[in-house]
Amino acid sequence: MRDGHAYLNRSAQHIADAMIEDADRLGIGHSRGSLGEHLIDAGANHQGGIEAGLRIVEICMGGLGKVSAALATGKWPYSVDVRSSQPVLACLGSQYAGWNLSHEKYFAMGSGPVRALARVEPLFEEIPYREPNADSSVVVLETSTPPPAAVVEKVSKATGLAPEKLTFVYAPTQSLTGSMQIVGRVLEVALHKAHDLKFPMDAIVDGAGRAPIPAPHPDFLQAMGRTNDAIIYGGLVQLYVRGSAEAARDLAEQLPSRTSRDYGQPFADIFKKFKGDFYAIDPHLFSPAEVIITAIETGDTFRSGSADNAMLEQSLG
Repeated sequence: MRDGHAYLNRSAQHIADAMIEDADRLGIGHSRGSLGEHLIDAGANHQGGIEAGLRIVEICMGGLGKVSAALATGKWPYSVDVRSSQPVLACLGSQYAGWNLSHEKYFAMGSGPVRALARVEPLFEEIPYREPNADSSVVVLETSTPPPAAVVEKVSKATGLAPEKLTFVYAPTQSLTGSMQIVGRVLEVALHKAHDLKFPMDAIVDGAGRAPIPAPHPDFLQAMGRTNDAIIYGGLVQLYVRGSAEAARDLAEQLPSRTSRDYGQPFADIFKKFKGDFYAIDPHLFSPAEVIITAIETGDTFRSGSADNAMLEQSLG
């Protein structure tokens, strides 16, 4: 991985700057916070939409992913397609919402290339990528309100960047933009589960994913449930890996969401069952419904899992 080149953050910053220039067309708002930070409201007090969501997914992936929306056939024909030829860096090094940026009553998990600058998560002990020359950064937050000054200061201190060099993009789960950017994590959840399964990350060389885009819902729990279920019961991911056919087959068998003990209920119901304790839910549930693993050195391909239309019917309607 590159060392000394701020290309994750630089790429993401270009996308964020273009969003600001296209704010009216995208239905989003841009302002400055109390410390001079850039704020992009992509779905709270501004409508936002699918296009804004697509660009946020690209920001989350540090510019290392190609993201598009496609319309096909079937009951849930509108889907997001995500692909990357550097999936580990794009998904785990950038897109994963792994940085806790909560403060007092404000709760948010930070996503995007800013994580590769701060490197405060244990995950970065396994990711050698460094960006010492980054001169700006972008933070994506799944929330309806901009970050308080204390959060901006926390990010500034961790990255060494002045607040005016930081851009915070936010949209709530209940918005169309928010739904779009969450479902756009279909490839990322597969990478994260593969990591949990101890599959060697340097053996994953390419990947793509697809999941239906659910209708937004004004209730947070229902909105969160729909976005998770779109991946858990409707997501499809293909990974290209190095190594033996046996290792690829084992990954294919273990990766689908159906291997989880909590599989088989709408996510909103599972969340209620565990009394809102997100971390009590089996982490292996967070993975796509169907996977295809190709061992590029042997030419073998293995398939496992399938879309669960009955569960999609219950959740997405």
